Amino acid sequence: MSGADRLPDGFVVRLDHRARWLDGGAALLGLSPGRLLHLAPAARRLLGAGGELVVRDDTGARLARRLLDAGVAHPVSLGGLTGPPESEVTVVVPVRDRPDGLDRLLAALADTAPELVEVIVVDDGSADPNAHRRVVARSRLGSRVRLVRHPCSRGPAAARNTGLAAAGTGLVAFLDSDVVPQPGWLAPLLAHLADPAAVLAAPRIVGLPGAGESWLDRYEGLRSSLDLGSDPGPILPRTRVAYVPSAALLVRRAALGAGFDERMRVAEDVDLVLRLHAAGCRLRYEPAALVAHEHRVRPLDWWTRKLFYGTGAAPLALRHPGSVPPMVLAPWAAAVCLLLGAQRRSGVLAAAAVTAVAWWRVRRTLAPKAPVAALEVTVAGQVGGSANPSVRLRQPGRVAALLVGLGLVSAANQAAGLVVRHWWPAAAVGALVSRRVRRAVLVASVGEGLADWYRHRPRAGQPRQPGQPGQPGQPGQPGLDPGRYLLAHRADDLGYGVGLWWGAYQGRTLAPLRPEVTGLGAWLAGRRGRSS
Repeated sequence: MSGADRLPDGFVVRLDHRARWLDGGAALLGLSPGRLLHLAPAARRLLGAGGELVVRDDTGARLARRLLDAGVAHPVSLGGLTGPPESEVTVVVPVRDRPDGLDRLLAALADTAPELVEVIVVDDGSADPNAHRRVVARSRLGSRVRLVRHPCSRGPAAARNTGLAAAGTGLVAFLDSDVVPQPGWLAPLLAHLADPAAVLAAPRIVGLPGAGESWLDRYEGLRSSLDLGSDPGPILPRTRVAYVPSAALLVRRAALGAGFDERMRVAEDVDLVLRLHAAGCRLRYEPAALVAHEHRVRPLDWWTRKLFYGTGAAPLALRHPGSVPPMVLAPWAAAVCLLLGAQRRSGVLAAAAVTAVAWWRVRRTLAPKAPVAALEVTVAGQVGGSANPSVRLRQPGRVAALLVGLGLVSAANQAAGLVVRHWWPAAAVGALVSRRVRRAVLVASVGEGLADWYRHRPRAGQPRQPGQPGQPGQPGQPGLDPGRYLLAHRADDLGYGVGLWWGAYQGRTLAPLRPEVTGLGAWLAGRRGRSS
């Protein structure tokens, strides 16, 4: 690790609550992204019983970095480390024909971030330029608000870039004009930048308080496309947090270069994340920082927005091959899905046999005949190194069963999502001519929808997020009955699917519709080599 990337002393990381110790503490399993790590005894001692590590020297810094990069640990309350001060941040606000939203946002910034250096409002060709001038003139931020105007609309990406170029600080926060930052939103994001390698931190986007009580309000409160959930994590392609919306971001200005791609009118935020990741930058999602968003909940506006999001998959797939596949499976999991999808008794038996072979192969990998250290993480934070018999698992069969079981659950979720979201036009045509396809579509539609409702339903005693509507005095987030949730979820998927296929047609590409079977090429090459 270079000195410039070393985590500072006092930096604290804690294991993800979903991480599992396996084999009596010899291995650590992270679930998003999937990682199985062997930790040397000295490394386990540094983590302690509570799974928390405080960086105090180079050894701790290397181990903490390895755990962060693997996604099995996250930064926590940083003690005396608070990151850069608020006074080093410029806020950029792109806006078009939304003076009321801008007024609300500037008032919130005056309350929640009073020490900002400057707020740059970029008017992207509004029909009435004077409306935004009046809002800026009466803002409580006074002379720290500057208005820049595009004579004609160039899109939100260009507006953000104009503000980025005008900013005079090393840190820039992007906030859309339809958001309202909640108290304490900026400090957790700044704390992530105590890590010198982190270049972007994103808050959790929740619903705007008091926005409404309709069932679409409630659905968006539970399942908004912008809300990436209550668990922190690294922002990595093809993981639980594969992107973050540009509605609210904190970035290091130097890392962005030219900024957003102005040719993209949709998914420019995902494109930015993918480019930064490809450049080796580290990006973090922090749900402790809350920014409320005015969701679209009028049915037609809401549905067309989902469609609009879907159109972004094709340009992303062309610019970043392999980054946004609708499904990613190992060969054995893909075979199981196909065999079960045939809905025949012989297919079920064959799927069980494939699963058993997968378990045997995983078990053999975890208990090799010769010592290996490919997955070992030593106390120095190195991966690999010399062979060490101590990295063999004592219970490889049990660990293999857990890994294969998790793979089956993931495969089932992805296969159902493929049928009802990404491939639903093809599934609908198939259902017209095949009873088996109709049965598969029905099972996927109901089963995936109910499972999704169960995952996102409010838990008893769960505190309400600022954006969640509810009855006065009623604890927790408001729920939505399974029937209406299922209808909204299916409409959500239908809208996205329409946009996905339309974008693929416009881009003349099947890339965003093509599932990926990982390792298939290497497996086929190996088979050809053995047969030659």
